[in-house]
Amino acid sequence: MPAAPIRQTVSRDEGFVVFLIGSRLNRWWALPMMWGVARAMGRMMTELVNDPDSGLLSFENYVGRTTLAVQYWRSLDDLMRYASNRERAHVPAWRRWVKEWGLSGAIGIWHETYVIEPGQHETLYNQMPPFGLGKVGPLVPAEGPLHGAQGRLAEGSKLRALARP
Repeated sequence: MPAAPIRQTVSRDEGFVVFLIGSRLNRWWALPMMWGVARAMGRMMTELVNDPDSGLLSFENYVGRTTLAVQYWRSLDDLMRYASNRERAHVPAWRRWVKEWGLSGAIGIWHETYVIEPGQHETLYNQMPPFGLGKVGPLVPAEGPLHGAQGRLAEGSKLRALARP
C-alpha cells in the first residue's frame, strides 16, 4: 500500500486499550520451542482477526530475539473476556506454555496493558500508509492546531472534532 501524501493524525473519540505482548528467546538452544510459541500466537491472532466481535481493532507484529505484538483493543473488557475464555485459543496455549516451557527459563513471555481514555492520546503519520492506531482511524490532516504533538494533546477529542472534514 503506498504512503499517504500528507501528515495525518487519528481523530478517535472513544477510549481504547493498547496491549503489548511478546516473548523472548533466553537460550538459543530453545529455538525449536520458540516455534511452538509462535504457532500458538499465530492461532490466537487468526482467531481474533476472523472474529470482528472480539474487540481487537488492529495490530502490528515485530519479530526478533524478543518478539512484540502491539494490539489495539476496543475495551479492557474485550481483552479480558478473550484472555479468560476457555473455549478460545489463549487459555489452552497459556496452559501448554506453563506445562512445557514455562519453568525451563528458556523462553520468557511478557505483556503490558494500557487503558487509554478518550482524548488522552496523540498520533502522527507522515508519508505513511495506515499503521497502528491509524488503521482504526478515522484519520484527519495534522494541520493548523493539530500540527504539533502539544496541539493534538491540548484539548483531546474536542479539538479533533473541530478538525474533522
